[in-house]
Amino acid sequence: MGRVKSLSLLRTPAVRDSMGIGVAVGAAGLAFGTAAVAAGLSPAQSVFMSLFMFTGASQFALVGVIAGGGSLVAGSAGALLLGARNTLYGLRLADVLGWRGARRALAAHGVIDETTASTLIQPDRESARTAFVATYAVLGTFWVATTLAGSLATERVSDMDAFGLDAVGPAIFLGLLWPRLREGGGRTWLIAALGAGLALATTPLLPSGVPVLLAASAALVALLGPDAEDGAPPASPSREPSGAASGSGTDSGEVRP
Repeated sequence: MGRVKSLSLLRTPAVRDSMGIGVAVGAAGLAFGTAAVAAGLSPAQSVFMSLFMFTGASQFALVGVIAGGGSLVAGSAGALLLGARNTLYGLRLADVLGWRGARRALAAHGVIDETTASTLIQPDRESARTAFVATYAVLGTFWVATTLAGSLATERVSDMDAFGLDAVGPAIFLGLLWPRLREGGGRTWLIAALGAGLALATTPLLPSGVPVLLAASAALVALLGPDAEDGAPPASPSREPSGAASGSGTDSGEVRP
């Protein structure tokens, strides 16, 4: 019985999509492994970063500073700045996943762009948890494994950038967000356009990580005025019988991204 349940779980869209994301994005670890070794890190140090740091963009930012002759302090500061967005992700996912204690602490390590996107598109809490765990496990495993492979293959592959692996992550992230843009109204598109415009305009001028944080400020548009997509005034609180109200609560399983 348990085997049948496991097989049915593997066939769910949440697991299937999460596995695809994990394999595709995890392949970019090849590029990080080669970049880290080229910057002067050993294969062991490269794998250690991927295992415990586990936030691709910040890892690339750190080794980029080191490769350019910058100090470890400057590289760490840039990496922390770029990874600050994961804090905002964590605030949202804490409510969606509803975990407490040790499980929440462990899940915090896996809060990145891909796990957040794959989780928030799920229709209920159970699917959200499944998607998060599957993406975290598959992506984390492939990221560490490909980092090791890339670091060991540096002497044989002169230019890993030629494979274009750095474009895989953003492309998949956009693909995950596209359904929400397509189903959203004018305000959703306005927020997306403002965020993209801020990021593009400030990237050549500001340090790595700052444009991403500025782009997030576009979401403040959602706080201005009533919801334009509803076209109706907010409904007054409904009065439900006590029997109906007893079924409501934070553990209803419904995810509201």
